[in-house]
Amino acid sequence: MDGPLNPYATPSGTCPEGYTTVRLSAEARHPSTVGSPRSYRRPETMWLNPAHGQALLALGFELCWASAWMSDANRWIGPVLSLPALPFVDFGEALMNERPDGVHWKTAPLVAHADGRPFVWVDDEQTDADHAHITITHPVQALLHHVSACVGSLDRQGGPSCG
Repeated sequence: MDGPLNPYATPSGTCPEGYTTVRLSAEARHPSTVGSPRSYRRPETMWLNPAHGQALLALGFELCWASAWMSDANRWIGPVLSLPALPFVDFGEALMNERPDGVHWKTAPLVAHADGRPFVWVDDEQTDADHAHITITHPVQALLHHVSACVGSLDRQGGPSCG
């Protein structure tokens, strides 16, 4: 979410053209997921581009949320992007728990969620350790598409942008 859809790290620090500033209520900033780290708080504002929902749907992939927002993404983000309710990766105990081997906390749950199917993971925090882990543990194709938190995942033409 933060990074791929919410380019929170823009160099100017201002809302990019075409994006809407979404001010999150106190309720939205506190995860509803049981077991979320107490220190984890969402930002007060997000920048979202409403056109990205249709662009994502047009890709033809089976979409799911792979975000610490988990089910909350359907409540707070999906409506802004005009997305239907989507399945989400339940990160369970892995949520926000850094691993000593450098593999991102999302990686193993994403592989489990894919359940042997090919998948694409768009994120701003992947590393070579994640690529290596997926190569070893996932028997079929997986594409890790790294995006810059300065740019987000979709450019003005609606296609992937490595920024």
